[in-house]
Amino acid sequence: MLNLPITSERLFFRPYTDDDFEFLMSLLSDPEVVRFIGNGETKDINSGQDFLNWIYSTYEFGEDVGLLALVDKEDRTLVGHAGLVPQTIEGNEEMEIGYWISRKHLGKGYATESAKTLLEYGSKLLDRKRFISLIQPDNVASIKIANKIGMELDKNIVLRGQDVQVYSTV
Repeated sequence: MLNLPITSERLFFRPYTDDDFEFLMSLLSDPEVVRFIGNGETKDINSGQDFLNWIYSTYEFGEDVGLLALVDKEDRTLVGHAGLVPQTIEGNEEMEIGYWISRKHLGKGYATESAKTLLEYGSKLLDRKRFISLIQPDNVASIKIANKIGMELDKNIVLRGQDVQVYSTV
């Protein structure tokens, strides 16, 4: 694995730690943040811990993979998380560009900046050509971000009981 730091103009990406649990819970318990994630329901402490354990499990795929905390370079605050997340879609191994931004930081371009950075990082340093984003049909903001980084609608699927659109780079 490459183990190179992932950074953008305003952000650096780092693995989650147990110390980030309070911030993660602030995302998972905010109805606006999770509205288009999974079933759209907030999580309690127990399911939040399960989610953090899932994040840790994504790191087993390599140091360059998994959901990473997004840290503002200027003031060192956590603004969300993003990452290259392994997914199995209709039996195919895919690499998803995923991102969540805290409500406090929405509308500042962090999601687009992180998605673009992950696409460039994955393309150049991981030598991948195809990336996907899994987006619920009503999530207009995420669809715009996918389009901005060059993704197009590939297909509609049902994933864990939810209608999801698969946007892809190729």
